[in-house]
Amino acid sequence: MINNNKKPNKLIKESSPYLLQHAYNPVEWLPWDDEALTKAKLENKPIFLSIGYSACHWCHVMAHESFEDENIASILNSKFVSIKVDREERPDIDDIYQKACQIAMGNGGWPLSVFLTPDQKPFYIGTYFPKQSRYGIPGFSTILETLAHAYQNKKEDINKATKELMDSLIESSSSVLVNNSKIEIEKTILDESAVNLLQLADSLHGGFGQAPKFPNTTNLLFLLRYFDYSKNSNFLNFVEFTAKKMAWGGIHDHIGGGFSRYSTDQKWLIPHFEKMLYDNALLIQLFAELYQATSKNQYITLIQTTVQYLLREMTLNNEKNECAFYSSQDADSEGVEGKYYTWSKNEIKENLLNNHKVELFCDYFGITQGGNFEGTNILNITKSKESLSKQYNISIDEVEDILNESLEVLFNIRKTRIAPGKDDKVLTSWNSLMISALVSAYKVTNDNEYLNCAKNTINFIEKKLSYASNRLKHTYKDGISKINGYLDDYSYYINSLLDVFEVTSNQFYFQRAIQYADSMIEHFWDENEKSFFFTSDDQEQLILRTKNYYDLAIPSGNSMALYAILRLHFLTQDQGYMDKSESIIKSCYKAALGNPFGFGQLLISVYLYFKKPLEIIILQNNKNHHNKGEIKSWIRKQYIPNSIILTLEYSSHELKELMASTIFTLLKGKKIDVADGDKFTECVYICKDFTCSLPMYSLSELKNYLNSN
Repeated sequence: MINNNKKPNKLIKESSPYLLQHAYNPVEWLPWDDEALTKAKLENKPIFLSIGYSACHWCHVMAHESFEDENIASILNSKFVSIKVDREERPDIDDIYQKACQIAMGNGGWPLSVFLTPDQKPFYIGTYFPKQSRYGIPGFSTILETLAHAYQNKKEDINKATKELMDSLIESSSSVLVNNSKIEIEKTILDESAVNLLQLADSLHGGFGQAPKFPNTTNLLFLLRYFDYSKNSNFLNFVEFTAKKMAWGGIHDHIGGGFSRYSTDQKWLIPHFEKMLYDNALLIQLFAELYQATSKNQYITLIQTTVQYLLREMTLNNEKNECAFYSSQDADSEGVEGKYYTWSKNEIKENLLNNHKVELFCDYFGITQGGNFEGTNILNITKSKESLSKQYNISIDEVEDILNESLEVLFNIRKTRIAPGKDDKVLTSWNSLMISALVSAYKVTNDNEYLNCAKNTINFIEKKLSYASNRLKHTYKDGISKINGYLDDYSYYINSLLDVFEVTSNQFYFQRAIQYADSMIEHFWDENEKSFFFTSDDQEQLILRTKNYYDLAIPSGNSMALYAILRLHFLTQDQGYMDKSESIIKSCYKAALGNPFGFGQLLISVYLYFKKPLEIIILQNNKNHHNKGEIKSWIRKQYIPNSIILTLEYSSHELKELMASTIFTLLKGKKIDVADGDKFTECVYICKDFTCSLPMYSLSELKNYLNSN
């Protein structure tokens, strides 16, 4: 918390909202840079490295308890060099020491508290340390004094601990990989992985495992594809069941839209109230695909309310035709977790006034006098609208009107509260996920606002975060772009460019995807292990150059890079892309079979690898505008996750030129007759394995074709 009555430390010069939160701590924090690392060496002091992010509740707790405490600050300032890192700005640093924490403790998280030698090697590690001894954990001041003494007087013990952690880190960094030269990629990986994932499913509450419960969206997206692959409705049913439980639960902000990062309980009731851009982007994609698979309008509503929340509260509208999305919103407001989002029953009664409306609203959202969270209420759906219709003897339309009117009243009241803090930095990777989400939303709603926003976000990245033609920066804030892009930035952005290309057929997006992909290969590819490093070859060198294979809160960089270059292979027929795709699959093959839970995004690529794309080429007459777009709009609403869609407005002459163009390799080798541009509005070809259907000129013709194939 910033207190301008105190003298700031050196973090005041940083732009990261998280670092600025600690700028007025009595701890003499330094950012991670050469100055801080050199200081530790010159003074022969251990480094205390604290890693967190601005929306992290327990980071705030440790800050208030310990980092604002003068006595603890005195120990840190005299016996350690203290460094603060924003894990969202420096995921490379966080990745290394999270892995060390997993090795040392069996779990990780934030705040991450790491004690390092001056050469950055860890010797003691943990997450949240309480100020006073509790939870079976020594108090933080005790830990500091013990470790400071050990560092100066028990060097052998420190060196032994450091060596053990470093040896384990190095071993774990390559434990996923196998010698892949003899591995055969078999279709059974899809069957075994899908069945094993379903065995991990929570059949009572949806999702996977116990508490805390995360959306794990990539696994759900894979299971949807396996439903398409196998036609086994059990997989679709489970994904639908999970989506319903999340949408009904407290993890969903029923008043303002959007979803919190995770649920602290098994039932999705009590959220960890922080909202992250990446979760909401991935969930929008999930809801869009569920709509395509089921045609249920409830998913359109979820898409619309989630996008509305992000556009309303999480956007930086910098200039005309440019837009970008902020990173997160805090869990806390006024120093209290969830205060912005929770309600007492009396407060609801006072504001809704009409007793009939109050009781119906409270019945629907589980509002009680005692509450469900620390004496207050988190809204969560406990009854269906149909049951309320019978209970109150009114129509479902009347039930919906009462609920919508009541939600609007509470939304306007909530706007008068002190809002949670916002991390307003722009990350290339997370914005790329949002571009893809907006494209997914556009496909099923045909709302041009979503597509225009996706394009404007690309414009922002191209102008503010792209440099040296085909390189990316990782983060932007207050007019400054900094830090070389990571694998996530490139792989997510390439996929988002391809997503926009498929709905616009604008060559610019396709060309940029190829250029960034080639740059990614040049600067991240490891020819020895046939996979991608997380950092580029010109990034700062840390104690390890790591690789990410497992999906965590976001898809792994290697799996997203695989998906990008596999898609590019199918669009360009460049065998180099396919060779690298197969190498990554083979490298992770055994690990994915053994633990499919961590490889949802990789399995999505394996699905595409085996199913092969269904190429849908839509030709639109640019002279005839009658009902133009009917076929295109219908196709986009269908669940065809292996589709590659190319839409071309043309005259006969223009199409011949396009088919001869090197950019549209997808069209080459296909026998497509260029029809007379004056005689039809729209036609479509369906192609697979270089064989195309005859042109179809009506939607009924297309439906009959797809039903018979």
